[in-house]
Amino acid sequence: MTVTLTEKAEFRLRAFLQGAADKNPNRGIRVGVTDGGCSGYQYTLDIANGPEAGDLVEEQGKVKVYIKPEFAPLLNGVVIDFVDGLMESGFKFSNPNATETCGCGTSFKAGDCTPAGVPCS
Repeated sequence: MTVTLTEKAEFRLRAFLQGAADKNPNRGIRVGVTDGGCSGYQYTLDIANGPEAGDLVEEQGKVKVYIKPEFAPLLNGVVIDFVDGLMESGFKFSNPNATETCGCGTSFKAGDCTPAGVPCS
């Protein structure tokens, strides 16, 4: 399994997909990374209407997860949780491949293959 959703994250994502998934059984989420953030890579989480050619497809509970194969090494073992508190709320990523993470929690570095980071603002 490449990416794991906690029960809270899966529940929250199901709420985003509710209704639309009934009309489109392939609707799910796309998890990826992009160059950016203060550590070099930044996580992406988007709603997808279905898989693209070559996508890795996983199902967590009732949520379909789509991942481009080139991101799989950076996302292998990632746990996505949802936190809801006074100081912060949103999706949190725990990545065993990260050699460094940013204080903002949305960007990471993964060894020597990481692009240059951009200072946090």
